[in-house]
Amino acid sequence: MTGSSSYRFGVLARIVRHMRARHQDGDDHPLTLDEVLDETNQLDVGNKVKQWLQTEALQNNPKIECTPDNKYIFKPVYKIKDKKSLLRLLKQQDLKGLGGILLEDVQESLPHCERALKNLAQEILYITRPTDKKKILFYNDKTATLDVDEEFVKLWRATAVDAMDDAKIEEYLEKQGIKSMQDHGPRKPVAPKRKRPAQKRRQFKKPRDNEHLADVLETYEDNTLTQKGVSIK
Repeated sequence: MTGSSSYRFGVLARIVRHMRARHQDGDDHPLTLDEVLDETNQLDVGNKVKQWLQTEALQNNPKIECTPDNKYIFKPVYKIKDKKSLLRLLKQQDLKGLGGILLEDVQESLPHCERALKNLAQEILYITRPTDKKKILFYNDKTATLDVDEEFVKLWRATAVDAMDDAKIEEYLEKQGIKSMQDHGPRKPVAPKRKRPAQKRRQFKKPRDNEHLADVLETYEDNTLTQKGVSIK
């Protein structure tokens, strides 16, 4: 029974939980497999399970990182170790437009998380996601703070649009003389049409009458045959 799948995965789950807990306590030095089994009180596992852990389970587990010297350490979602690195991460998410990060991911990644979050209370915004009620952390960018008139806030909150679709909202705005913003999706840039250069017609110079015979032109004057450059009498 000790070699069954349920037993093996039970051993693995216990190891992952322990590695996560020691990481959250700030204990981040890597352990050998024997040290991991010792700290989890599982030194009695058989050689087959040990080999499975060493060659497959721990190597391929997304929560465990294997060091070059064949030791093991917890692999968190984010590489953050203190409140400064957490604040830096939140600022990067904000600047790059990537949004917030899950509170549970921060709790898993940051040692002594609650203390750091308490110290950063003025720098962080918490939003509860409606779909699953999970909390999301955002950087509190005070430069984006905008004071809105209280009357406008009351009017905004009093306006119910839950039962209206986009078409009805657009119709209502048009009746109030407000043109709604249209989003037709990204437009493909249209390449300008290249004008073909006008082809110039080749003009052939038409010789004037007898111009091409100027050197051999003969005339008859006073019964004398005359060729250009030659006089014959």
